[in-house]
Amino acid sequence: MALAALPVAVPVIAATLLAALKPFDPPRRLVLLTSIGTAAAVAVFSAILLARSGDETVLLWFGAWTPRDGVALGVSFAIDPLGAGAALLAGTLAVGALVFSIRYVDPSDDLFHALMLVFLAGMVGFALSGDLFNLFVFFELLSTSAFVLAGYQIERRAPLEGSLNFAIVNTVGSFLFLFGIALVYGRTGALNLAQIGQELARQPPDALVAVSFALLASALFVKAAIVPFHFWLADAYAVARTPVCILFAGVMSELGLYGIARIWWTGYSDALGHEGLRAILIGAGVLTALVGALMALAQTHLKRLLAFATISYLGLFLIGVGTLDSDGLAGAALFVAGDGFLKGTLFACVGIVQHRLGHVDERALQGRGREARLVAALFALAALGVASLPPFGSFLGKALLEHGASTVGYGWVTAVFIAVAILTGAALLRAAGCVFLGLGEVEEMEDESDVEEGEPAGETEPGRTPVVMALPAAGFLAAALAIGVIPGIADAAVRAADRFLDRGAYAGDVLFGGSESSSVPQPGLGPHWYDWLYAAISCAGALALAWVLLLRPAALRGARRPLAGLRALHSGHVGDYVAFAVAGAAVLGGLCAVTLT
Repeated sequence: MALAALPVAVPVIAATLLAALKPFDPPRRLVLLTSIGTAAAVAVFSAILLARSGDETVLLWFGAWTPRDGVALGVSFAIDPLGAGAALLAGTLAVGALVFSIRYVDPSDDLFHALMLVFLAGMVGFALSGDLFNLFVFFELLSTSAFVLAGYQIERRAPLEGSLNFAIVNTVGSFLFLFGIALVYGRTGALNLAQIGQELARQPPDALVAVSFALLASALFVKAAIVPFHFWLADAYAVARTPVCILFAGVMSELGLYGIARIWWTGYSDALGHEGLRAILIGAGVLTALVGALMALAQTHLKRLLAFATISYLGLFLIGVGTLDSDGLAGAALFVAGDGFLKGTLFACVGIVQHRLGHVDERALQGRGREARLVAALFALAALGVASLPPFGSFLGKALLEHGASTVGYGWVTAVFIAVAILTGAALLRAAGCVFLGLGEVEEMEDESDVEEGEPAGETEPGRTPVVMALPAAGFLAAALAIGVIPGIADAAVRAADRFLDRGAYAGDVLFGGSESSSVPQPGLGPHWYDWLYAAISCAGALALAWVLLLRPAALRGARRPLAGLRALHSGHVGDYVAFAVAGAAVLGGLCAVTLT
């Protein structure tokens, strides 16, 4: 199906044209229309693929190299609803981010838009690929463009340092990925994921197979910022431009979790033990969620706060993937979509504040956002959405995810979800109270070198927010709400997850041109009464904790004091981060070798 190539080919071609036109100083309007129109086309193509993949896997064999007798020599896109949904999320967020950049990015930065399109192509290609080595290729494409985007302001030290940390740690992840590919190729002689699954299912499990999966998972854990692979993320988010952060937080890191789910279910699910992996993934998710939430509570820099909130929720998404259950995976998918749009709203609001006031730190912003009433309302609603306010998509996804966890005997993770929602929600609401209401007491700043990523782009009238900045923020919030209220979306998510987990049907579609699914899709589960109760506890707890932290400054200082050791680990030294990543890969490899075989 030729349409399957367009979401990747179109942005690459458009980016090439923009780069080629750079020496000729093309009109600003042409650059903007090209970049925004291309991102919108990617979203439309992805939506069509999502609709067409509802009943069968959409396949594209490049060069018409189709399988023969179950052996795949060619490279394919194999598109299911979850992969197409991830591509649609990336395209939609890219449209909003590029619209936001109209007033935020310097008019002379034409190459910024080309890089954004290459980044988008890498993310979409990763979501659609059915070939293990091609996953690596798109992993590298999106990573390389992300490094450049994070350090785009080369005239300043902080973006370069953040980008360097990002690049070095993720390059370590790339080597781990390559080593994992080498091991699995040496064992199976295959790179197509469906064929890898067929070959591994015929062989008894051993440590080599388990370690190959551990290497691939470690690389994807780096991208998904799972503890202890997470240290680079806050440094990169704190210095990247807001349009870039929208894509970083909304979809890039989440693709790492998608990659783990895809590689496991299509390649390894019939070769290695489920219970051991379930314990490993859920344990890593719980640790990541709690560390991220506690670190978010300790931040005054708004972008670092959002970065750690992102890390925390990546841990919650990993719990959903780790249930290895269709309800858990469906819940994680809806949770990712709803939270991605909420994070887009929050980053857009922070970008507006920075554009108008020149800072992104509470210490410099206290009370200065009183006139930005629309921004305050959007930020507060998105913060409550992060704290599971119904009927946002994050609430619906969390309810499904918690049901999946209970089904497989991990019902206790509900307490973790409530605790994380309270801590991250309180951190965001505390920041809103400080910036937009002038509440609380913040310590004096020693200097302002760490609170500004660059001069605000363009001039605005006092009390005014540019429409092209407000529209993406409001649109993202509306999309997060729509995901929670669209009729039948939970049923569709569970059906998609059932198909995703059916390795036999996937292999039949890819290698033999079609098969009957062996799974029996169950109707999706909507929220129960206790899900509404948990949401009420989370939102009330977040509001109460934020109120205490704002009105009792001693409580805030007391809460931050025990976190000094945890904060010290986030040293900013890339050598430390690499050491943690290597140690994490070693531990994960040992756990997989012991528990999965």
